[in-house]
Amino acid sequence: MTSEPLYRLSALDLSSGYRAKAFSPLDVTQSVLKRVSEVDETVNAFFHLDADAALDSAAAATERWRKGEPLSMIDGVPATIKSNILVKGWPAVKGSPTIDPKGPWEEDAPATARLKEAGAVLLGLTNMPEFGWKGVTDSPLSGITRNPWNTSRTPGGSSGGAAAAAALGMGALHIGTDGGGSIRIPASFSGVFGLKAHFGRVPAYPASPFGSLSHIGPITRTVTDAAMMLTVLAGTDTRDWTRLPPSEADYAGKLEGSVDGLLIAYVPEFAGAVPDPAVRAVTDRAVEALAALGAEVETPDLALPHDPLETFTTLWHAGAHHVFEKLTAKQRAVVDPGFEAIAEHGATISLRQYLEAQNQRAALATRLNRIFETYDLLAMPTMPVPPLNVMRDVPEGSDMRFWQEWSRYTFPFNLTQQPAASLPAGFTPDGLPVGLQLVGPQFYEELVLNACRAYEEANPFPMPSVPVVTHSV
Repeated sequence: MTSEPLYRLSALDLSSGYRAKAFSPLDVTQSVLKRVSEVDETVNAFFHLDADAALDSAAAATERWRKGEPLSMIDGVPATIKSNILVKGWPAVKGSPTIDPKGPWEEDAPATARLKEAGAVLLGLTNMPEFGWKGVTDSPLSGITRNPWNTSRTPGGSSGGAAAAAALGMGALHIGTDGGGSIRIPASFSGVFGLKAHFGRVPAYPASPFGSLSHIGPITRTVTDAAMMLTVLAGTDTRDWTRLPPSEADYAGKLEGSVDGLLIAYVPEFAGAVPDPAVRAVTDRAVEALAALGAEVETPDLALPHDPLETFTTLWHAGAHHVFEKLTAKQRAVVDPGFEAIAEHGATISLRQYLEAQNQRAALATRLNRIFETYDLLAMPTMPVPPLNVMRDVPEGSDMRFWQEWSRYTFPFNLTQQPAASLPAGFTPDGLPVGLQLVGPQFYEELVLNACRAYEEANPFPMPSVPVVTHSV
């Protein structure tokens, strides 16, 4: 267990080490903070770091473990929060210079509260694009966040800071949000594991301006850690009227790590997405590995009732306009021009178009539900392309205008609200990570996690020891 640096240990190994008194939460937190000081200047994963609070929290956790009275299985485990999630006393400004960092910041969001109740050591807030509007991470407030595997590339977004921190050992547990792929995109681009839990599984407050498209879930280095984290995060909070019923599920305890007997539909081309050949080669091999583990794999033609791109764009851009119209002229002058562009398009969307998009969303969800009457899981690439160059909202040389045009594998499952995960499947010939997405039926996170764990056990995920610096410093 201790042959690895403490900062690289999983939450599961940390918990075991605490129990065995091999090391303490204070030892681990000091190791993680040292790691942040060594590598974060290169990747820029953090927007706000509170080392003093983390050390105080770690000292308290150390005392609990010394007495044999831990609060939970993640007591004393270092964690981060995406900077659009409230933490009392911290500037959760959503990557935007339009929000006053002075606050006041007077309460914890439900996810934050659950982590604190469980004794997790909160390190700080991770970077995101302004208001989480796109699938890469750069903002006019906090600059560029870079990919640990190649710093000239993006780690993805909008939870890009969380994914970069996870890959480099700057905390074991990371909360992300996902309105159209914002957990799964950076998980794929950064070579880590990310789970978009079913909508409402993790209570949210305040409500997202993007409505019921926006989900919350874990980003981690291992599937088991994500399951441990979801066990803590899943629950209820009366501030979220869309929450699911209370759950006492032990997601980590249910991890059997098996796909034996599952019927998986592999759809390498889905919702208009066609993968880059390098991506396709990696995901083909990953699905073959699932078949070798006992799954039955078919490659059906899963026709959808309509192209979901227009449906999603209507709802997403309308949400952006809802944010933008509340800004003053002075604030509008400093926002990301790309965010302003989608907000301006959102202003042209009529009520009829918005309501029709909701009807199309319902038809898509019904179609997916019927597909899952036959199949246990869907498998597909998480992203059709390798990580983009930094400061690019769309792939170079393409005629795309908006990020969702290259994220067609992810946003449909925000429309349908199903659980979906991205797990590292391999690398392109250029050494860039490729993710495999597994999607489950409504409410069945356990099924998704078990399949991901089976793949992970047979194909352990490597992590970078240091950022691969390829940009001019």
